[in-house]
Amino acid sequence: MSWPSVGGLRLPTRIPLRLRVFFRGAFALLAFATLALALSVLLEEKQQALATYRAGFAKTLGEIGARLRHPTGQLALLNPQASGAPGAGLRPLVLPFSAIDFDDKGKVQQAVEMSGCGVHYALPSGHDASLCVAVGNNPLIGGFIYAVGSLPSADLVARRVGALDLTAASRVRVTLTMRGQTLRWLAPYEAMSETQTRGRLTGFKEEDDGHTGELPVRDFRAWLWRDLRCLDGSPPSDPAAAGCVRQTFFSLRLPADVFREDLQAPRDHIVWPPADLDRIQVRVQVLPPGAGGAPLFDSAQAGATPPFALKDLQPLLAPGETLRIVRLARPGAGEGTEVSALHGQQDQQPSSPLVDALIRRLPVDGYDAPLQAREVVATPLGRYELLLTGDVRSVNRQLGVVASRVAWFVGATLLAVGLTWAAIELRIIRRITVLTRRAALVSQSVKGGVKGSGPGGAGEIALDVADLRGPDELGLLAGTLADLIQRVRDDARREQIRARQEQDQWHAVGHEIMSPLQSLMVLHAGADDPSHRYIQRMQQAIKVLYGHASPSEAFAATTLPVQALDLVAFARHVADNAAHAGIARVRLIHGAELKGPLWVRADEYALEDVVTHVLKNAEQWRTPGTEVTLALAGETDQVLLGVHNLGPAIPQELLETVFDYGVSQSAGAPGATEGAANAHRGQGLFVARTYMAKMGGTIRAVNEDGGVTLVLGMQRAA
Repeated sequence: MSWPSVGGLRLPTRIPLRLRVFFRGAFALLAFATLALALSVLLEEKQQALATYRAGFAKTLGEIGARLRHPTGQLALLNPQASGAPGAGLRPLVLPFSAIDFDDKGKVQQAVEMSGCGVHYALPSGHDASLCVAVGNNPLIGGFIYAVGSLPSADLVARRVGALDLTAASRVRVTLTMRGQTLRWLAPYEAMSETQTRGRLTGFKEEDDGHTGELPVRDFRAWLWRDLRCLDGSPPSDPAAAGCVRQTFFSLRLPADVFREDLQAPRDHIVWPPADLDRIQVRVQVLPPGAGGAPLFDSAQAGATPPFALKDLQPLLAPGETLRIVRLARPGAGEGTEVSALHGQQDQQPSSPLVDALIRRLPVDGYDAPLQAREVVATPLGRYELLLTGDVRSVNRQLGVVASRVAWFVGATLLAVGLTWAAIELRIIRRITVLTRRAALVSQSVKGGVKGSGPGGAGEIALDVADLRGPDELGLLAGTLADLIQRVRDDARREQIRARQEQDQWHAVGHEIMSPLQSLMVLHAGADDPSHRYIQRMQQAIKVLYGHASPSEAFAATTLPVQALDLVAFARHVADNAAHAGIARVRLIHGAELKGPLWVRADEYALEDVVTHVLKNAEQWRTPGTEVTLALAGETDQVLLGVHNLGPAIPQELLETVFDYGVSQSAGAPGATEGAANAHRGQGLFVARTYMAKMGGTIRAVNEDGGVTLVLGMQRAA
């Protein structure tokens, strides 16, 4: 920390180091504690998530195995390729039972409900219907296709035995498509009790033209049962309940002659279930009495809900887990066949990549070890191995989603700490530091430690604390100091202005006298010439009076005799003789190509004085070693004379004020010496603009081509 010495007293210019370390260390410790707390919470959450994931991993495999051991799960194992929603018909499923006792309603319902093979339909009436199309898993019992379903219906119209018109009764139409053949049966309802709670569906073969056979099909067996209860809750003994809607249950066994032909092969060569089972389509329609009526139920209608399938196990898998189901081959028959491969759905919630990378780097034992578990499920058609593979790194993604949300709170806390630190730094510490430094500089200026420019050599008291003002104690102190310093500064400035006005009065007079005296000095350069001594005395007298009435008033009172002047000859004369005036390397551009004189309205001596001032300005500011160029250009109503030099450009804010008195000074110019910088006070361009205005012309400055061009505009002579 710097301590300037003023009169033997060392003044501090900054806040003490221990105070800065205390404040910044406290905020750094608070930010570090916040980050450490967040990291420790993440590490603990990662450990707990790993333990929870491993426990859930074993539980998932146990739950999957239990579901697949249930008849519903065995149905999914035996039918891994079952389609989701039905199309034109239903594909027969392989049941986990050898056959269905279709004659017994209780056994049929139990088999269908336990296996879950039913496809559920939502009817327009608001009730539900279901249909199960399946085959048994034992081919030796017979090649039959079972169709078991239920639907809500009002009273059914039974067929009288022996009646040939089948459309007069309620009936079921079954369409079977397999191996390029299409078989149709029409089975009317025949009541077997007075209450119509039980009946038979007698199947007749139906041709493509709609005609049915006279004799029923012997192997087509079907039964129909109706529940006594009404679906709306009304008692069945009520006479008004005669037309109530009851649940109707039917069970059909469809003959498949093609299956029977396959079963005639030797037992070792029987393939069951058939290889083309997934290409068999069965459609069941329940028709009301009469021809052309809308079906009460159609298995091909849209909006059906398929039974449980292996893909329904996918929601049980966590992200990153994979379940492979392999049907084990018999011993000595080679490797098993993969039935299905399910993958856990990826978490769609976005997480921050930075947070994910941070969580991966948190050290937890056993985090990178893969997890695997096996289980075997036995079914009537074989044994299936369940291989569940887990990836503990998937916990990172789940934890990353949670951590990303928590990161906003941690970030907000760190932001609050940072803003508080910045507020203290900017509003208190920085202001104290600035005020201390500026006060130390003021003390140096008052004691003479800084070289001054005011009277007596003392520096001007400059304490700018406008940015430190405020309603707090520091702002009130800064404002009071600024007001006191401003009063002292105003008094000193008024004294300086009075002294400068006295200097400028004689400075203008001396400036106009020194030019002809310089010419006389050249004519009387000899030391033995008597005039030389008197000229030196005149110069010395001018220098003594230099700097001690307003020059602008003197120039404004001047009258110039304007007449016609050939600007081409004038510019060429100036360029040829500039070296004699101490301005070397002045060149006229395109002067020789002009085919005639350019007559302008000007005073030759005043214009020469203007150009001399402009050339001297260019000499001071041009890059050493470069030349000054003069260029003429004729326009409609005026002629332009441009004086260009390479060098620093005029600041944009000074282009309009550079011709004011005292603005254009030679201090800092590349070609200016220390003596020239002290002698010239920005009067030359002021004189040039005044004389050009007296002659009706203009002068302006332009930054171009790496330098500056002063353009003189003069009126054309008639």
